[in-house]
Amino acid sequence: MFDFTQFNLLINLAIFAVASVAVWMAGAHITRMANSISHKTGIGQAAIGMVLLAGVTSLPEIGVTVTSAAAGEAALAVNNLFGSISAQIVILAIIDILISKRALTSSLPDPTVLLQGGLNVLLLSIATAGMVVGDVSVFGIGAWAWISAVAYAFAIYLLSKSNGKPWLAARLGEVDHRLNEQQIEAEKQDASQYSGRSLRDLVIRTAGLALVILIAGYVLSRTGSALAEQTGLGGSLVGFVLLAFATSLPEFSTTVTAARAGLYTLAVSDILGTNLINVGLLFVIDLVAQGEPVLNSVGPFAAFGALLGIGLTALFLIGMAERADKTVLRMGFDSVAVFICYGAGLVVLYFLR
Repeated sequence: MFDFTQFNLLINLAIFAVASVAVWMAGAHITRMANSISHKTGIGQAAIGMVLLAGVTSLPEIGVTVTSAAAGEAALAVNNLFGSISAQIVILAIIDILISKRALTSSLPDPTVLLQGGLNVLLLSIATAGMVVGDVSVFGIGAWAWISAVAYAFAIYLLSKSNGKPWLAARLGEVDHRLNEQQIEAEKQDASQYSGRSLRDLVIRTAGLALVILIAGYVLSRTGSALAEQTGLGGSLVGFVLLAFATSLPEFSTTVTAARAGLYTLAVSDILGTNLINVGLLFVIDLVAQGEPVLNSVGPFAAFGALLGIGLTALFLIGMAERADKTVLRMGFDSVAVFICYGAGLVVLYFLR
């Protein structure tokens, strides 16, 4: 594993900036291609967001967690995963500000995102239970890590079978037909950019962009780790905040692009799908790491980090179920609550570090 700490602070900042630009540009293009693939194949945006976008944008997290666990930094890997989950819910709140005219949770036409959010809460609760009661090794891997892996597989199966009836976008409790028409038109216009390309060509280009995100995202995370060490910031808090946002930059790029194009389901499914993958990666960390089950090597910091992820996800679930369109400070009340709770959570984590 290449050690970026051999470079000075300015060089690492420059590398971090270049990698950020590469990830942002690749993420923007891959979002449009994902929408085109959705139209050509007939696969819904929620499924494409969960499988394709979430899978691609999770590549940096996968790289970081595997290499950190192999290097004996399993606790940092776990903190990065839970931190990434919370950071990406905050990204949804930021997206809410960008669309500004209405609450994001009132603009989602596909109820599958509600199922995704509920499964996120379930998997995070399983991981938290493992940290609270302790773990035991089963065939060299923690029992709770096995349970998390089985739960993740069940979640993917359940989502693959989901065929919920579409919701209609609402405004002040009434169906907003104009908004529904705008969303349909936005999907068609966004997909038309690559309408002349074959499905095979779209898949090849998507794979190329995925490789860019993998390499640049990995460099982003490693330089972020080096910057954390060089600036003297605390290890646990850095893993939860700095590295989490660094590895979440691909998701930020794809969700911003999708939301600006009116592809709200694609944006939210990308985030919630990535968070499901993050919990599933606990099994991979335990598989790669040496010694006792990884959930035994983390303490109250990681447990509270997981609980924070549960709380933030629940706030958006409440917003999705309520579907209120009222906004304050250019965002829905659920997004305001996410910012407040995330800030309060970071204060608690500062004292737990």
